Amino acid sequence: MSQSFSLKDTLAVADLQTYLSRASRVEEGSVRLIAGSGVLAVYTAILYPRGLMDETPTVLGLRTFAIGGDDEFDVVVPIRSLLDRVARVREGAEAQPTDEPVEVRLPLEVSTVTWAGISPPRGGWQKVGETDAARLQAIAQAGIAEVAEAVPTGTGEQLVTRVRAEVWGRPIDDLEYVPAGAGFAAESLGFLGGDEPVTIHETGTWTRLTTSRGHTLVRRPSWSLRR
Repeated sequence: MSQSFSLKDTLAVADLQTYLSRASRVEEGSVRLIAGSGVLAVYTAILYPRGLMDETPTVLGLRTFAIGGDDEFDVVVPIRSLLDRVARVREGAEAQPTDEPVEVRLPLEVSTVTWAGISPPRGGWQKVGETDAARLQAIAQAGIAEVAEAVPTGTGEQLVTRVRAEVWGRPIDDLEYVPAGAGFAAESLGFLGGDEPVTIHETGTWTRLTTSRGHTLVRRPSWSLRR
């Protein structure tokens, strides 16, 4: 297995650094990297259930990057470790500009991440609708305020989990299978902005919200499949 990957230039490195930084502010855990056919898919977990009784929806962020060579790997690494390496690589590349691809070495893998065992499909997506960024941003901001008001500082973990599950699992009116947590994820990761519409796609038990800035993936219960 490859121990590194190469991004095409420092702009791509900076883009990856920004994405990881945004994700780490929400969930400073791990990131899943899948490389193949010249593409690096970077999955980050924004929301996911942490126990059998936790009804928090599974909501992931996804950005893709062009990489050099024919590297193929599927690894889960600490987001903080990868972010530190990307920052150092960017600093070195900007200090000595070059037209060559920029190599980033992979941190050591981790193997105890439950959400990383859930693999969104790569194909079979069908567009089912669209919405606008401003609507999702408003839903995200309202949810953040509601969680902050309901969960004072020092509140126990059990109550925090219940409130987050209730707020972010709440369905958005007129958007089937899209919970409020999808808006929170898209806003937190910087996927929303301007007048660009957000397209909605489905396949199997997954719903995907897409803009030119990235993808938000929502896994819904299997019983919610359309018949």
